Amino acid sequence: MGTFFVTFLVVALAFLGLASGVLLGRKPIAGSCGGAGDSVCSCKDPCTKRKQRLKIENAAPQ
Repeated sequence: MGTFFVTFLVVALAFLGLASGVLLGRKPIAGSCGGAGDSVCSCKDPCTKRKQRLKIENAAPQ
């Protein structure tokens, strides 16, 4: 029975550690839009940074 309590305590501490970001109010993990230096964006709704970059790229004279 002692093994059960020790195991339960270890698992509970692991979950608490994993959830510490949520408990501290940090923003959740989010995916990238376009990846690292990828010029092709296949997102249906690009992120704000990507929209700003596209706006600048389209406004620049060529």
